[in-house]
Amino acid sequence: LDWAVGEIMNQLKASGIDKNTMIIFSSDNGPVLDDGYLDGAVTQLNGHTPWGPLRGGKYSSLEAGTRVPFIISWPGKVKPAVSDALVCQIDFIASFAKLLNQVVPASDAKDSENIMDALLGKTKKGRSVLVQQGGQLTIVKDGWKYLPPSNGPANTNPKLTNIETGNSPEPQLYNLNNDIGESKNLASQYPAKVKELAALLEKIKSDGK
Repeated sequence: LDWAVGEIMNQLKASGIDKNTMIIFSSDNGPVLDDGYLDGAVTQLNGHTPWGPLRGGKYSSLEAGTRVPFIISWPGKVKPAVSDALVCQIDFIASFAKLLNQVVPASDAKDSENIMDALLGKTKKGRSVLVQQGGQLTIVKDGWKYLPPSNGPANTNPKLTNIETGNSPEPQLYNLNNDIGESKNLASQYPAKVKELAALLEKIKSDGK
């Protein structure tokens, strides 16, 4: 992967457009070690923890399943920095439409938001609400994450992927601002927050947006 990205960068430089090209490096989901491919991911792990401090992984509603690498490079336009802005790849549609003065039909990409200022580092505020999909739909708002009760399996295939799914018969509530590893379920302590987020999630689902 490092080599492939390097080849793209080299080609941009050779073409003389490296200073005026935005590069976005991201992923479609969180990590999985053994997904049925004989690619050495397990045998060559060598102590590396691709999920970092997060719980879960690919196929999971937990953060390691939905929170992915996101790096933007645009020399002269984006200054090096780290941002906590909440963004989603679906936001590319509205954001780049705005940047390129294009119109998105009202019936398309209803859940896409223009967060170009966050992508360019002009603000550290992204979207306020995000519905995530791992094994089930969950919702994040203002740093609070709610996982509805689910009777699904607690782990994926134990003989292969063996990833914690986040499924639980009890509602789950986490404050990602100070517990990014989703280690402490606060649902019983904040029933009003659970009720608020559960209602919001159902509203978004019923509105189709």
